[in-house]
Amino acid sequence: MTPTLVRQHLPRAGRAPRVDPCARARDWSEIQERMLVPLYEAVYERLEVGPGSRLLGLGCGSGLALLMAASRGAAVTGVDASAPERLALARQRLLPANGDAGARSGTRLVDALGDAREPGSSAFTVVTAFEPIGCLAGDAEGLAGLLAAATPLAGRGAPVVLAGWGPPERCATTSVLRVATKLADPLRNAGSWRPALRDDLEEVAQRAGLRIDGSGRVACPFGYADVDSAVRGLLSTGLFDAAVTATDQVQVDKELAEALHPHQRRDGTVWMPNVFRYLIARVP
Repeated sequence: MTPTLVRQHLPRAGRAPRVDPCARARDWSEIQERMLVPLYEAVYERLEVGPGSRLLGLGCGSGLALLMAASRGAAVTGVDASAPERLALARQRLLPANGDAGARSGTRLVDALGDAREPGSSAFTVVTAFEPIGCLAGDAEGLAGLLAAATPLAGRGAPVVLAGWGPPERCATTSVLRVATKLADPLRNAGSWRPALRDDLEEVAQRAGLRIDGSGRVACPFGYADVDSAVRGLLSTGLFDAAVTATDQVQVDKELAEALHPHQRRDGTVWMPNVFRYLIARVP
């Protein structure tokens, strides 16, 4: 099993009765975020992100994708207005208190899009929105508005990257995510999971006024050291929050663990092959 995707995590004592944003942010950073590394790498390679690139990461979370771009020589700016707990972890990761900038020179992290571009600085050459859409009701609408507000900060013709889940039949995690819909009833229209649709990314790009310029698919298997790590990682995505609200944490944990059993190997690890899509659009 790929070491990058699987690492042992000690279980936390006790269970919170409702969503704990700080705990979820840590689980995202320590367990789940690395599952999308193949996606980040594929996009950066295709767009030749490196020295001279000025990258704006929308919804940057705890900053792993930004760190990877910075390690390639890019100047990066991350924005995340919806997850302050994740952004705090990104600051620890990319802006260490000891002042050791290293490959992170030129890095900025802000919680408002209006603060992303410094006065007098040049336009961004790449914009990314790596948080996968297409699985939460209403997530596409919010992203379209964010992209429309962000594209004036980028140069004409700059690539704008959107990401989403691939076809449900090619994502083993789909069967596990269906637990979120089942438990969230009757709140299934309030941020609960739904199957990804074929044209989710294209519709968002068109609503944001962008010109579509290509797409790709990347294998992003989800691998975990054990079922407990898998439960914590999947909960950190936010796709089960409506289910937790409609029922309780214990019930969600129990049914999620049961849904993971078919994907558990003899050594106790959990492995789920998935395919993710990315779309490259251009600023007109």
